[in-house]
Amino acid sequence: MSFDKSRSNRSNSKDPAYANKASRRREGTDAELIESLHRLDGRNYGSYKSVIGDWEYGPFSIAIDRVQADPYAPPSNCRATSTPESMGIPPELLATVDGRVAVADFLNRAFDSNMARFSHPGTVAITRPGQEILVRSAATVTDEQIEIRFQVQLPARGRTIMGHTAAAIFDRDVPDIIMESLDFTPPEAAEHLERLRAHVATYEDYQALQSALQERSLVGFVADGAVLPRRSGISELPMGEAVAFETPESLRETIDLPNAGAVSGMALRPGITVIVGGGYHGKSTLLSAIQRGVYAHIPGDGRELVATARTAMKVRAADGRSVTGVDVSPFIAHLPQGADTTSFSTENASGSTSQAASIMEAAELGSELLLLDEDTSATNLLIRDSRMRELVHAEKEPITPLVDRIGALAKDRGVSTIMVMGGSGDYLDVADHVLMLDTYRCFDVTEQAAAVVAAQPRERTDEPSFPETSPRVIKPIQRKGDRPKTKVYGLETIQLDKQRIDVSDLEQIVEVGQNEAIAWALRAILERFANDDDASLATLASKIGSRLESEGLDELTKYGARQWPAHVSMPRPIDVGAALNRYRGLNLV
Repeated sequence: MSFDKSRSNRSNSKDPAYANKASRRREGTDAELIESLHRLDGRNYGSYKSVIGDWEYGPFSIAIDRVQADPYAPPSNCRATSTPESMGIPPELLATVDGRVAVADFLNRAFDSNMARFSHPGTVAITRPGQEILVRSAATVTDEQIEIRFQVQLPARGRTIMGHTAAAIFDRDVPDIIMESLDFTPPEAAEHLERLRAHVATYEDYQALQSALQERSLVGFVADGAVLPRRSGISELPMGEAVAFETPESLRETIDLPNAGAVSGMALRPGITVIVGGGYHGKSTLLSAIQRGVYAHIPGDGRELVATARTAMKVRAADGRSVTGVDVSPFIAHLPQGADTTSFSTENASGSTSQAASIMEAAELGSELLLLDEDTSATNLLIRDSRMRELVHAEKEPITPLVDRIGALAKDRGVSTIMVMGGSGDYLDVADHVLMLDTYRCFDVTEQAAAVVAAQPRERTDEPSFPETSPRVIKPIQRKGDRPKTKVYGLETIQLDKQRIDVSDLEQIVEVGQNEAIAWALRAILERFANDDDASLATLASKIGSRLESEGLDELTKYGARQWPAHVSMPRPIDVGAALNRYRGLNLV
């Protein structure tokens, strides 16, 4: 696609937030920006700030909002704005919220892929999406405006401005990236438009599948033909020549979707589902796909038609995590030191205690489905066999294993479980459904499991009920004049002031941008919302989630995030609550 500056930018609106900075911003044409950059050549790096402003390029405009303080600081923040009409995006693709989310996700990806074609590495940057379709601040689309947020590393030799190079970036590199990514009008853009339509259709089908889960009271669905294996343990890309998923006939349901039509697949029902099979046969692969099914996936991922209840929570052992005031008494009681486990706190939880706390916290936050893998769980929390029960009597063992509580958790609290279990048959007694993976092929072996249980009975030690627990109410934090520090380190750590929060066990946080959003959401909860009359932890996590969904990710600027944040992605409210549970500075009423 060629960049034609003569095309009119018919209704390129200005952000009203510009008003309070109008005196500090320049306005002009692209030619004026390029001329200004040429004139800056050889000057001190700080002179780049003179180009902060809004520059018209014809079919779009570029806003330079923040210029980096020096060549070694984080890159400068820019925004490209246009209209769907100017860029030839069909109105029908923007008629719904789902359509607008999918279009924005597609434009973000197109910009990211075109950077390598039209700019030198490291010159232009944008949020790099993963395999999931998410709401991100990097790209937003309404029926009236498109906005793309990106960064530019303004060039220098030492601390001297390379103005001619900067001019080339804004005269050639950035405009070419924008037009190749956003423009669907030229005849040669037909394939680009078809990919956009497919992207929107995929997202619409996923959302329809989520609605079908609720209508049919399902907790998950895995479509026939889904490709679940990934290339490696560190890649989310689909494995080539993988065995496609095929549904056991006894679990097959057909769901009508708006674009894909009638889709058959495995319906996962409430209750307890145990996944069994030999090592390396695909048990954890299936669970991982279900775990990621809380998000939509891009065309070609293989998991486009895998959907899981939105509040599903993967819980695992996390040695050393902080626990604050959690009622873990259903699983841990009568500790030798006499600690009160109805409001249990520790700075350094063991594997079993951390997982017990995670289960109770997930239930408190409203999760309807727990996901567990034997490989990442504390064995002494999962099971205690008859021999060990005989050797260590109940009054000497503070842990009530999950196998004794899991049935009542589903019956009394409405929390289902899907778990991988390869080393113990105790869960066959309590399972409503048993799936076996054999060389990545899935079989319903519920009846065979029942026959095994009948032939090899064990003494049942199920607890008849799951006790109710009280919601925890948090106290707001009071900063004492310290300069606030809000930072994230990959997918593992969030820093609030002097406290670091380890979120590495929250496996359903899939993008660093989600951690960015969670960090600012936690600051909002702890410094503002916790003053509300009903400040229960679960209520506050839900409240901030509703705010972000209704107001957009720019709502985070009210809580201290930088204006026009560029690298923020929408988190799930339940993950916000889970991160708050891991904050060592958490105080309860």
